[in-house]
Amino acid sequence: MGDITILGIESSCDETAASVVKNGRQVLSNVISSQIDIHTLYGGVVPEIASRKHLERINQVVKEALNQAGVGPEELDAVGVTYGPGLVGPLLIGVSFAKAYAYGIGRPIIGVNHIEGHICANFIQYRELEPPFMCLVVSGGHTHLLEVLDYGKYDILGVTRDDAAGEAFDKVARAIGLGYPGGPKIDKASEEGDPEAIAFPRAHVAAGEYDFSFSGLKSAVLNYLNSMEMKGEEVVTADVAASFQQAVVDVLTGNAMAAAEAHGAKRFALAGGVASNGALRRAFKEECSARGIEFFYPEPVLCTDNGAMIASAAYFEYLKGNFSGLELNAVPGLGL
Repeated sequence: MGDITILGIESSCDETAASVVKNGRQVLSNVISSQIDIHTLYGGVVPEIASRKHLERINQVVKEALNQAGVGPEELDAVGVTYGPGLVGPLLIGVSFAKAYAYGIGRPIIGVNHIEGHICANFIQYRELEPPFMCLVVSGGHTHLLEVLDYGKYDILGVTRDDAAGEAFDKVARAIGLGYPGGPKIDKASEEGDPEAIAFPRAHVAAGEYDFSFSGLKSAVLNYLNSMEMKGEEVVTADVAASFQQAVVDVLTGNAMAAAEAHGAKRFALAGGVASNGALRRAFKEECSARGIEFFYPEPVLCTDNGAMIASAAYFEYLKGNFSGLELNAVPGLGL
């Protein structure tokens, strides 16, 4: 088999992204049109606005991806697209465009699970990386701890029971006046703060030893802010940010390392938007190093939503002959 070139399209939230990837690991182009500036005005993503912006931009983003890659539509072998999980409106724009485009150029379409795409970002960053390995996917909507048994084959060990880690970052950032997007802003504010200034709780789920829960932590931060206001005491934003972030990092690393030890993991990877958090990366580097576990994490541009990770995931489905039909639809609550 010769080279396989795939166009990946991602529109599950507020990034309109397209990328051309060769053989699942070599990125020829990676174009991302972000809507952060627009949604910052509202303190979070407004689905209707996001959908409208995807509609406006998707054609240009795909054209730009092909131009940058120096690839014509006739040179593509398939079109991969995120069909879930995510916001239904934005997903529908991507899926509808991808189906029409694939049909127009006479190429197969491959529906990709967004979470699986995040995992595959590691295959782009580390061309030598192959399953099996353990992976923690932490993003705005998802917290999954799993074993990657093979390409497209997973054993889920732990999930969040309520708020995802990224969602908790956004909500706490809003509460302490940092605004949207919460993750990068809390990460930056934490650099000036003391992570041990405030004793926020670390939740452990009794029914699932590797499951996560962040809603109690979020409530603890809100209660702390309310009590400080009632007492008329000054809130040190950097200390709140650093203490909250440390609590999240402790829970994520604690569960992940317990699972890694129990399952004899030799390699561990991070994935998802929160995987670009500096404190989280440092903690995992340290914890993995102490246990002799090889640690992998994608560069920040591959942590955020992007088309390259979708094209990579689509490639491994292409090899198995797993194509979608034109009846492919958006599935906002898609599981892994």
